[in-house]
Amino acid sequence: MPTPKTIEAIYEDYRNRREGLLLALIDDAKELYAAAGPERENLCLYGHPDGNWSVDLPTEEVPPELPEPVLGINFARDGMERKDWLALCAVHSDAWLMSLAFFYAARFDADGRAELFSLINQHPTVYEVVTGRVARNKMYKRKIPKQQTTAAHAAVASQAAALAAFEEPNPFVRPGYQAADQPLPTGRLLTAEDVSPALTGRQAELFWPDDGKWYLIQFNAIYMDSRKADVQYATGEFEQLDLDEVIRDGHCSLLA
Repeated sequence: MPTPKTIEAIYEDYRNRREGLLLALIDDAKELYAAAGPERENLCLYGHPDGNWSVDLPTEEVPPELPEPVLGINFARDGMERKDWLALCAVHSDAWLMSLAFFYAARFDADGRAELFSLINQHPTVYEVVTGRVARNKMYKRKIPKQQTTAAHAAVASQAAALAAFEEPNPFVRPGYQAADQPLPTGRLLTAEDVSPALTGRQAELFWPDDGKWYLIQFNAIYMDSRKADVQYATGEFEQLDLDEVIRDGHCSLLA
């Protein structure tokens, strides 16, 4: 895959690799445990840009082309409780994700690095999710860097112009969008019966308990097997929702 060079591309690479690691440490934990046998040589846990994971030997290239995950996760496997081993793998996975993101961002200035970190920091760490401290689909409110230099503004504008040359504008994204204190009266709470491929393209409002606001979203994809959905906010940001969770909590209002 091509090396990510823009803030947006590095952030997407981070999100996909993080999702692969969460898949390994939560959904496929039994498979991961079996694959990381201590009888094997030093093994690393990799999250891949396509959202998958693997346990493999480290690259033989010295120094490696990219930062490598921690070495030898399999040797610690049988010396601790399974949940503690998974938590340890999660901590090291977080460190690797950050090192990889900022390896790609090495040529950015302070403002570029702050912008990238503000995007990454919307997500709970892999450790927080694996240990059950926060929900998997949790998104923290993004803290926009307070100051940006003229050069940083120019860089962001240049990246946006380059992307616009290849992408059709999305009429759903609304610059300057502000979340609401109350849901729109034209909406109703999402129910289990609503979950179907027909939700794709529908708009809704999502409640964030952190700030008590309702955010306008659009369903981009529905995954019936996992009961999850890819959504986009009117601000342009993306998230994957656990549909059963937002239905249970009454945090999603489907618009007519």
